[in-house]
Amino acid sequence: MDKLREAARVALVDCMGVKAGEVVLVVTDILQREVGGALLAVAGELGAEAMLMEMSPRENHGQEPPAAVAAAMREAEVVLMPTTKSLSHTRARWEANRAGARIASMPGITLQMMQRTLKGSYVEMAENCRRYASLLHGARQVRITTPAGTDLTMSLEGREAHPDTGLYLEPGQFGNLPAGEVYAAPLEGSTRGVLVIDGSMAGVGLLKEPIRMRVEGGYATDIAGGAEAAKLQGILDRYNREARNIAELGLGMNPHAMITGLVLEDEKVLGTVHVALGDNSTFGGNVEVASHLDGVMLSPTVEVDGKVVLAGGRLTMV
Repeated sequence: MDKLREAARVALVDCMGVKAGEVVLVVTDILQREVGGALLAVAGELGAEAMLMEMSPRENHGQEPPAAVAAAMREAEVVLMPTTKSLSHTRARWEANRAGARIASMPGITLQMMQRTLKGSYVEMAENCRRYASLLHGARQVRITTPAGTDLTMSLEGREAHPDTGLYLEPGQFGNLPAGEVYAAPLEGSTRGVLVIDGSMAGVGLLKEPIRMRVEGGYATDIAGGAEAAKLQGILDRYNREARNIAELGLGMNPHAMITGLVLEDEKVLGTVHVALGDNSTFGGNVEVASHLDGVMLSPTVEVDGKVVLAGGRLTMV
């Protein structure tokens, strides 16, 4: 319990900069009650006006919370969201940020993950995140290849690359906890090639068999790979074509993270790359759909406008 409370303190003090008197809202669900309770308790100890709202678990990542929760988020100064499914790519989160809230999304976080990854200083990692964001920002062409068979190209022209530093100290800032990634929304229609997910897949978990997709005109097609690919296909079939949009390119930057099957941590693992399908409307893209699913690739090589910035899972520009 001491380690959990210390992790909660790192989240609230170091990452969110909570001050006495601030309105702090913890949004959680029944499956994340223990994490939510720890954050609520420490927020109270800091002298914040601390509140907790517990909702029914969402059916999928990117599904909107109840209207009452969305309204409360807009009125808070700090929002932490330890939920089973991600609220990151929702209108509710976006509107709360526009209203000035500092927000940390913590979808699928476990007690072990929290204690392992919310410790020490985030400053050095934050510098690496900013450096790689500047490399990706507005790139004309990015190419990703992996030993498993990925060979994918995309354009980030006109798109901002976001450093997820874990330091959300100014009004309107947003990111994940645990943090440690750089991400951008590829230009719609620009992504093409072969995408092979061999680490983990949101909605599926750790993969026993890689999931292989052909990508044409910015959309994933021809999903293959056995039972796990079939499960992903079933999730995507609940939505329209936009759920197959290549929504995000992300690079993991957190040296404490490890592949566990939980996308919140998996997408942060240092030296990995993730590509998401679905919604990108909340971070610079034009596709809005109630689904956002990240797939993690192992040992990737990434070229940005012809320059190798990641070689076989090793950062080359730090």
